Amino acid sequence: MVREASLERKTSETDISLSLRLDGKGEATISTGIPFLDHMLDQIARHGFMDLRIQAKGDLDVDLHHTVEDVGICLGKVIREAVGGGSGIRRFGHAQIPMDESLVSVTLDISGRPYLVYRVPLEEVRVGEFPVGLAREFFRAVSIHGGLTLHIHAIEAHEPHHTLEAAFKAFGRALAEAVTLDERNTGVPSTKGSLD
Repeated sequence: MVREASLERKTSETDISLSLRLDGKGEATISTGIPFLDHMLDQIARHGFMDLRIQAKGDLDVDLHHTVEDVGICLGKVIREAVGGGSGIRRFGHAQIPMDESLVSVTLDISGRPYLVYRVPLEEVRVGEFPVGLAREFFRAVSIHGGLTLHIHAIEAHEPHHTLEAAFKAFGRALAEAVTLDERNTGVPSTKGSLD
């Protein structure tokens, strides 16, 4: 079974092409026009052992927000499509990742019920030109369009780059655990019989 999905999404603000293979090698080809975002998305692929390709063009002259949020929308949609009905997956994933002085915990449930709890400070600062608060918008979009219950907690957060990098790495690792096929599970991992 090949668990992959791709999409193209074009609006008046962004033009995005994205493909994802869940059972990959952690290979990434990413170009969003926002170097820091590219670096963070690469962390998801590499630490989630997924192959990810993203080409995005956005109205960066207006703001970074549209591109960051729309990439999150697209990533959420392809995660949901690649998982399909969820038969055989572990469903839950957790990772706690350090990055020097920073420590971030991510726990997620491929539940079909989107919900984001995001407790990461430093939202009013920037990493280079990247407003740290946009990471919340990215993860909110992924959660909503991926049908994920997603909890992101910074246990230690001092240096903004390290904190966000730990969050993106932890998300990739937690997602990899949640989508892993478990031979003990022959159906959908829910007493309801569906993930929604």
